[in-house]
Amino acid sequence: MAQLILNHLSKDFGSGKSPGIDRPAVADVSLTLRRQAFLALLGPSGCGKTTVLRMIAGFEQPSDGSISYGERRLSDAAGALPPEKRNMAMVFQSYALWPHMTVAQNVGYPLKVRGISGAHWQKRVGEALSLVKLTELAERRPAALSGGQRQRVALARCLVTQPDVVLLDEPLANLDQHLRNAMEETFRTFHERSGATMVYVTHDQAEAMALATDVAVMSEGRLLQVAAPAEIYARPEGRVVGGLIGRGSILRLPLAEDGDRQVGWPVLRAALGSRDGAARAAGGGPLAEVLVRPEQVHRGTDGIPMRVISCVFEGERFALELVLPDGQRLKAYSGGALSEGALAPFIISGAWRL
Repeated sequence: MAQLILNHLSKDFGSGKSPGIDRPAVADVSLTLRRQAFLALLGPSGCGKTTVLRMIAGFEQPSDGSISYGERRLSDAAGALPPEKRNMAMVFQSYALWPHMTVAQNVGYPLKVRGISGAHWQKRVGEALSLVKLTELAERRPAALSGGQRQRVALARCLVTQPDVVLLDEPLANLDQHLRNAMEETFRTFHERSGATMVYVTHDQAEAMALATDVAVMSEGRLLQVAAPAEIYARPEGRVVGGLIGRGSILRLPLAEDGDRQVGWPVLRAALGSRDGAARAAGGGPLAEVLVRPEQVHRGTDGIPMRVISCVFEGERFALELVLPDGQRLKAYSGGALSEGALAPFIISGAWRL
């Protein structure tokens, strides 16, 4: 099975002139994406994720490194295969539909460019429209469609060419929350039935975790971690990844340097109650950073007294912000409301050392 391979990929637009300020848009990114994987490129605006996508598509040429699909070299610093020869399809945030064409004509346009017409054209377009449940809208024009329907037209246009790789550039950014939830299911079905490798750019970690088989976190042009959603949520590598993925609190505690990455309550309790913690912090002594998820914080008689700063109702639960005895803040969930300013004992069932 062919794999999409990024090998020490870099892109430097050379726009900066001040020493210490300029940096490459993408710096030394390497990853291998197995066939039929669904990779989410996740990170804040300006982290380089869209530039990576555009290099895969062939719209940008790498400054260094290479991109291959199986044994076929797609691009490197010396040259690049044109986008139309890569057998890839791209779904844009703006949908990029022809307003004067019907839904069927938009979907079938890539086939027309390839010289496919007649019964074969009708069959391929019909199959693509059926997959995204738009058969009955085949003769409408884009202006008569909702945002979600336009997005499904863009997906069908991808499917009709039977691409090896589908690239999606923040495709849900223009939709409201209700439509985004519905389209996530459409993307999952599309991925299962198309058999294509998919690369999905987003800054929304909830989208990435819900859709992808693998999540790649980027920051300032660099790839920080690639892992399955459950793995990256439970065991993030470093403060940046821990802060980007899920809700959580990062605490600085006096812990032994040779301790386990997974930290239990007895060790946490001892560190939270350590008398030398504040002194070490003031004196610049070593303090370990640990990530605590809200679901790991519970009321308990064996807990440490923490004060409730805020309590916000979120529907099925309350979101709490607590303050620890040393002044650090901690996010938690509760099944019932707690008064702001209340003092209650909480335990932390576990934490991950960053």
